[in-house]
Amino acid sequence: MGEHTAFFYGQSFTYVTPLLLNEVQPDLICRYITGTLMAPPVLHRVIYGNTNPESWQKDLTTVRPALLQGYRRHKVKHADYPGILPHGPTNSHPSSVRGSFVTGLTDGDIWRLDIFEGSQYTRQKVRVKVLKGTALDEKADEERLEEQVEEEVEAETYVWTDARSDLEDDEWDFDEFKREKMWAWVGQAKADVEESAVEVDEGFGDVDRAVKEAEEEMKRDQKDPTGGRGVGGRITRELESAAV
Repeated sequence: MGEHTAFFYGQSFTYVTPLLLNEVQPDLICRYITGTLMAPPVLHRVIYGNTNPESWQKDLTTVRPALLQGYRRHKVKHADYPGILPHGPTNSHPSSVRGSFVTGLTDGDIWRLDIFEGSQYTRQKVRVKVLKGTALDEKADEERLEEQVEEEVEAETYVWTDARSDLEDDEWDFDEFKREKMWAWVGQAKADVEESAVEVDEGFGDVDRAVKEAEEEMKRDQKDPTGGRGVGGRITRELESAAV
């Protein structure tokens, strides 16, 4: 079981001054999480199954503000969430996406995150700049970026790989998401909406179903003397699928 880190993206902008950064340890596997997952209730709902986990669970991960260069965050058409794509300089200034750098994620957390993100994204390695003296939901000061960069690290983030035509040219607004959309994603009632009318995002349902199926498979394996290796067992089915 490895320990992982992630980058989740929020604000994006362009800036002028190049940054001098430190080297990252080559054996560190990182994650950079962006978009809706920047909101702690959404992240906790995915990896722990509820929006307000126990304090010891929260302590398992560390979240720091970070910056990803050479990408831009777009709104997904007819959706609440964004997608990022590589993006060249705008008026000679490199494009950047503001997000969160998360450490302490387990293999199980990454499995849940992959399910939550779905087939529209591919997890890819990137290099991000970890910021200091900046709140998680605070926009970086473009004029003081050199002073704000603490280190550069290798990470993985979810890059949009579905059709480009499904993305709008407009930027996705994280503040608007928190204010207008997040309540529905985490199953909380908004002040002017009846609690019974709250719908939970289908991505959570995908994760919940996968976790339940995995737990049921584990129970069956515990009762199965072959450990899933017999006819019709889980391991046998996986081998059959791999041979196709």
